[in-house]
Amino acid sequence: MSSVKKLTLKNSEIPEILQNIPQPPKVLHVLGDLSLLLQAPRVAVVGSRKVSPYGRQVTESLVRSLTGAGVVIVSGLALGIDSIAHEACLEAGGKTIAVLPSGLDSIYPSSHRQLAKRILETGGALISEYELGMPALKHNFIERNRLVSGISDGVLIPEAALKSGTLHTANFALDQGKTIMAVPGNITSQTSEGTNNLLKSGAILVTEVQDILQALRIDGTGHQRQLPLAANAAEQIILDLIAAGESDSSILLAKSELSPSEFNQTLTMLEITGKIQALGAGNWGMR
Repeated sequence: MSSVKKLTLKNSEIPEILQNIPQPPKVLHVLGDLSLLLQAPRVAVVGSRKVSPYGRQVTESLVRSLTGAGVVIVSGLALGIDSIAHEACLEAGGKTIAVLPSGLDSIYPSSHRQLAKRILETGGALISEYELGMPALKHNFIERNRLVSGISDGVLIPEAALKSGTLHTANFALDQGKTIMAVPGNITSQTSEGTNNLLKSGAILVTEVQDILQALRIDGTGHQRQLPLAANAAEQIILDLIAAGESDSSILLAKSELSPSEFNQTLTMLEITGKIQALGAGNWGMR
């Protein structure tokens, strides 16, 4: 596959958004014009492989609306929510990025080869940190998930069971300071136990596309709004740190070099004034 581009961390060719995540990829193989796609807001849409009719309907509806707002959809080309998200995006005339758990010449699952081809033909991209010829080994799936969240501005989970692998993506997103969003489901449905638990842990509740656009500060025309204005120097320090990808309270405190009392007071004011929001587990993100 001569058209595959090989980007390296050593030469700083890896997109900056992936250079800054914990455990950045040392190599990234790319099919398609990734640089163009990175100029638009990106939302990762991931979920269970076993999808209920409700999960399918919600995913298709939200993805179509996001695509109409100029958002690039990111997912993992897997069965279930992933492929539904890719296909809904393409049907709406949008562009999507698929992150593979295998080499780019070993599309997984093989039943999605045509879907991968359509993604490229419509201006999307396929990416992988694995060399050509690498099969989809079991541990690759979890490793892949950190890139799905890492290259995105936020992660949307329409439906996920309690022990879904999707929750690995949510954990990576939390570590990366990315906004986690989930759709509530029937409390008696096992396919919604994971998403309902995420909501109890502080994920943004999504019932319509505006919830996503507001959470990620997307204006609906494919552009992200500017950072909120800081009221003082302390607020500016914290906003800059969060914008740079920091989210953990202890790291924010250490890097801000503010006193604990001033730091806590500033966090409180930023939350009260709607500039930041709690993501759960002591993490913070932009509202």
